This record gives sequence, C-alpha cells and structure tokens, in this order.
Amino acid sequence: MAQSKPQEPAAPAAGITPPSSDEYGDVTAKDVGERAPSSASAGASSDEYGDVATEDGASAEPREVIADPIKPFNIAMYHFNDKLYFWAWKPVATGYKYVLPREIRGLFSSFYANLKAPIRIVNNLLQGEPGYAGKELASFLINSTIGVGGLRNCAEECFGLRGRYADFGQTLGKYGVGFGFYLVLPFVGPSSVRDGFGFLVDWTMRPQTYIGDEFFSYESVGLYTHEQINSTSFHLGEYEAFKKASVDPYVSMRDIFIQYRKNLIENR
Repeated sequence: MAQSKPQEPAAPAAGITPPSSDEYGDVTAKDVGERAPSSASAGASSDEYGDVATEDGASAEPREVIADPIKPFNIAMYHFNDKLYFWAWKPVATGYKYVLPREIRGLFSSFYANLKAPIRIVNNLLQGEPGYAGKELASFLINSTIGVGGLRNCAEECFGLRGRYADFGQTLGKYGVGFGFYLVLPFVGPSSVRDGFGFLVDWTMRPQTYIGDEFFSYESVGLYTHEQINSTSFHLGEYEAFKKASVDPYVSMRDIFIQYRKNLIENR
C-alpha cells in the first residue's frame, strides 16, 4: 500500500513559501488551511525521515505547497487506509513474510519490476532519455529470457545494466504540468490529480492489465494486491515508525509525498 512506503522522501522545508507551479495559481499556506511558517520557528529537524515539515512549520528551506481543497475527504481516506493497513494489510504481510523466505519474495519483486518495464521504457522516451529507455528495453529482454520470466534481475546481476525509474505523472511534471491538488486514494495512498491520472495511464502499460476483460479485472487487481503485499513484507514497521515520529501523520505524509515527487521530477 502506497501509504506505508513513500519512496526516497526528500527534505521538505518551510520558512519561505515559494511561487507555486500549481495550476491553481500561487497557492499559499493560508489557502490550504495551514499555519504560515515563521522564520523564528525554522530550524533543523531531527526526524529520522529527514526534515519533515509539520503544520507548526519547522524547516529551514523553501518547500512546495499543494492545494488541499478536499481535505475532509482526504483525511477520511487517510484514516481508511490507516485502518486497512493495521487491520488487514499488516497481518497478511506479516503472515506472508513468515511463510515465504526472503529469497522467494525477492523473486516476486524482480518479477513484478520486470512486468513494469514498459512503463519505464515509454516514459523514459517521453522524458527525452532514450539511453535509459534502451537500457530498460535490454533489461526487459534479458530478464524475460535468461532471467526466467523476470524472476531474476539478470540484466543487472550478469551485465551490470541499471535502468532509470520513470512514470507518467513524472513525465507530466517534466513538461510543466502542476500537481493540481492533493488527493488520497483508497487502497493506493497519497497522490495528486496529476499523479492519479498518471497512475491510470501507467496501468494501461502493465501487461497484467490485459489478462482480464475489464480495465480493473479481478486478475489484474489480484496481482497488484499480491505485488503490494510482497513489497510491504520488506517494509514492515516503517509506517509505524513514521507515525510515531510525526506530530501530524496526515500532514507529514502529504509533505513527504509532495517533496518526493518534486525531487523525482527536478533531480532525476
């Protein structure tokens, strides 16, 4: 579940609210219902996830601000996903981890990563990175054959090929499309209008999407669920630590997500 595993969180910061590239214009902290951070409150954070800004505004650098006009809905979905994690996702992933050794779960990770190669190939091309698109294509061919259907990442292990992560939300961001507004999706986690649309586009490039008759068929959703359970089994305890370290987990998760996506677009 995306809520439990924000990837590569960058250091958000406050103190100065930068001009927003958001399609809603220059959104200020006041516009999104946040208390405006003051320079007096700015300082380094000791948070283990980096300088996670809170609604009390504690950071040292300008940070991206996103509109949150449907905050009541987002908070409801945040709590839905939170309960889903503790009542279903975590117990299932814990049992899954107990039953399957790490090596087997690692094979599944490689398998699902290989299936998502078309997403990386297309989006690297759209982002003007033909070299990485070629590496992703070569990796896909190698892993699908020598790597026994993608169960092994032979492209990297045997030939040292390393690709580059890319998705369609990131591609839109590269072309200057703003976040839109913050959006928490049930079962998926933090997102935005732009990245939610990107998720749907990327879904069309997953081979498993076409094993059923529907766009969201039982088969494709079932495989996606297994993929997330398998991934969660490697990260048990991280969401709990994040909540424990956060003054307001909803705000912290929103800030981490926005900074992570911003970093993904600007620095990669």
